Amino acid sequence: MLQDPTTIRHYQRLTDNLSELVYRGYRPEELRIFVNGYLAALRFTQGIENYQVNRLEEEVERFLRDPGSFMPEPLALPELEY
Repeated sequence: MLQDPTTIRHYQRLTDNLSELVYRGYRPEELRIFVNGYLAALRFTQGIENYQVNRLEEEVERFLRDPGSFMPEPLALPELEY
């Protein structure tokens, strides 16, 4: 579980972008390339500590393996006016 607020923000940003890429039709290999690039940029800029990047990588890997992560949201039913 992530504890650091900055790491949590990176996790949210990354998983939101992954969901958007899946919605656009990107393949799992392309998602992995995106994740690897994002994590490499974090390591290069030293935006967060290396151990936090490693923990973020583990959590994102878990997110990618979970089949429920990319299930489409149910459509809202229109409200009927009477």
